[in-house]
Amino acid sequence: MSADTAGRESSHAVLDIEGMTCASCVARVEKRLQRLDGVHATVNLATESARVEHPAAVSVDDLVEAVGQAGYTARVRSSPAQHPAEHHDAPGHQHDVEDMPGQTTLRTRLIWGIVLAAPVVALGMVPAWQFPGWQWVSLVLTAPVVFWAGWPFHRATFANARHGALTMDTLVTLGTFAAFAWSLWAVLFGSAGRIGIRHDVVLFGPVHDPTSLVYFEVAAAVTVLILLGRYIEQRSRRRAGAALRALLELGAADVELPDGRRVGIDALHAGDEFIVRPGEKVATDGIVVDGAAAVDESMLTGESVPVDVGPGSEVTGGTIASGGRLRVRATSVGDETRLAHLARLVDEAQSGKSRVQRLADRVSAVFVPVVIVVAVLTLLGWIIAGAPVAAGFTAAVAVLIIACPCALGLATPIAVLVGTGRGAELGILITGPEALEAAERIDVVLMDKTGTLTEGRMSVASVVTAAGADRDDALRAAGAVESASEHPIARAIVAAAGTVPPVTEFTGVAGGGVSGVVEGREVTAGSVAFVTQRLGELSSELDEAARDAAASGASVVAVGWDGAVRAVIAVSDRVRDDAREAVARLHRTGASVVLVTGDNAGAAGAVARELGIDDVVADVRPEGKLDEVRRRQAAGKRVAMVGDGVNDAAALAAADLGIAMGGGTDAAKHASDITLTAGSPRAVAEAIELSRRTLGIIRGNLFWAFAYNVAAVPLAVAGLLNPMVAAAAMAFSSVFVVLNSLRLRSALRPARRSG
Repeated sequence: MSADTAGRESSHAVLDIEGMTCASCVARVEKRLQRLDGVHATVNLATESARVEHPAAVSVDDLVEAVGQAGYTARVRSSPAQHPAEHHDAPGHQHDVEDMPGQTTLRTRLIWGIVLAAPVVALGMVPAWQFPGWQWVSLVLTAPVVFWAGWPFHRATFANARHGALTMDTLVTLGTFAAFAWSLWAVLFGSAGRIGIRHDVVLFGPVHDPTSLVYFEVAAAVTVLILLGRYIEQRSRRRAGAALRALLELGAADVELPDGRRVGIDALHAGDEFIVRPGEKVATDGIVVDGAAAVDESMLTGESVPVDVGPGSEVTGGTIASGGRLRVRATSVGDETRLAHLARLVDEAQSGKSRVQRLADRVSAVFVPVVIVVAVLTLLGWIIAGAPVAAGFTAAVAVLIIACPCALGLATPIAVLVGTGRGAELGILITGPEALEAAERIDVVLMDKTGTLTEGRMSVASVVTAAGADRDDALRAAGAVESASEHPIARAIVAAAGTVPPVTEFTGVAGGGVSGVVEGREVTAGSVAFVTQRLGELSSELDEAARDAAASGASVVAVGWDGAVRAVIAVSDRVRDDAREAVARLHRTGASVVLVTGDNAGAAGAVARELGIDDVVADVRPEGKLDEVRRRQAAGKRVAMVGDGVNDAAALAAADLGIAMGGGTDAAKHASDITLTAGSPRAVAEAIELSRRTLGIIRGNLFWAFAYNVAAVPLAVAGLLNPMVAAAAMAFSSVFVVLNSLRLRSALRPARRSG
């Protein structure tokens, strides 16, 4: 192989990146990485990672160095399938600790900022409370708020400035530093430091003595309010990576070898044999060498009916065996297992999500430099016009204060906080702004079957008896012999039978059925083939019932005694009572509904017909659900995925909007954007409606926040708005954002009452 050929070969790397705070950070990292020849990078703010495709000529050290040149810290992820969970669990990770490992959390800064800023704001805004020396107390209390509590913003500002970038953090730093610096100068060198002085309150026009005014309350309030917004935003991102952790926790920690020793899963290699006892997890992917059992594969397929396996059958790591002991030869271990592959699918799907850039972040690239230029021109203009330097500086400070993005920074997180709070009251958990924006134009809703539209557990659907047999007697007899089995179908029959008589001389055949003596008669129950082999053929009536039940996707159990088959019991996953209403409400929102399931076409078709769903995709594995999401997205559709199982996790992560049922697995909940804690599919339409209402409030907040800035800046430039009034106007804009967001507390009340 030539050196040139080697240089063109592509490799993949995953970088964990610290220090990103907004969409502009993401764009800067991507741009810096892609300056390297042949490199393609996708950076994800939520998971704070970058997936990079690079030629062999570009080393991972080159990638790390490029990220460093952009002003951030990066390290190479050692195992794409395993490291995310460890990384996001690390004590020093940015989801839990805002600063570098071992330093102060954002929550701590916020709490102390509130404690110190509250008296400063009270003293600054209420002249009657301004006791002698109040301005010196405000100085002492404000300094740690600005320089310590607000340090994350200033650090980001300085880092961005080194690379010629201006962000919302830049405006925060400029506004707070301007207010604090002016106030410090006025106290030390102006007339504001005199004991006994109070604020000279002038609403419009120049202040008689600008040096008598201090704006400590502005610097403190802006810092705390922006910290609050950032903290709310950070909490909404804290679950990033949890889907991968939940998936990886499904794997076994240790494994039993044929000689009886238990070793850690890391000691197992492909080709080794291991033992799986009843109730244990299958340690890794493999082929059954000996034994038979029913394996619960619901974590992969989402279907509640277990699969009977025997010698030669393939089994998947993380599934659970019941009813028998297995000896398995490992075929894949570590990163090569299907579970690890599923984890990678989720990680890639999350990284591939469209990054929703906040309006404030997009506009800041223009807004920030414009504000700085306007403030400088204001100062120069007043000086050129012959006004005192203090008057020009006062006007320039007013520009910076009025432009400080307090309301802008709160517009999204406050609405998200109220909207998600209202959602929690309704049993709808929304992860953050991305979910809200994704819900706006949903065209297609893909719905899993088991656990979403159905109850997710087996129950007796029907009992058909032969002539002369009693239904309850047949159910009690079947329940008695099945009571000794742990099979989910057996448990469903026992539950339907209620109190059952004892069974003796019990025997069972894995994958076939059971038999035993019940109240003096030998009862046999199991698959139709197993029972008819022992008791003879079904009557025409029972045969028709068995065929109809199988065609509907139900599992069929035959039961008989005294040399004849007496009944056929159909066991299936029952459709939820409110599922039909849920589908109808989704249709009324303008979205088409598609049933996507790993179950067979018969069972899927029966459920779809009952619920009024026309589009059905059956017999799909987790990769198939993910492909279905991407296929419809490629056709220009905005896709919502509703599911509850591990098998749905990758599709939930890849969909424009992932909605997990509350009774589902942790992997599904963490990979989703919305979780329905009540577990009712009826809440799917309500979640979409609430998301749209919340997004409307956010847009209103952003509009008024910008409108207020646009209207107020010219007044400040003209010297008609002194910094004190600018601070009050800034506070009013924040109050307006909060009050507007509180309208969401009454959202969906009529819908819930009618439901």
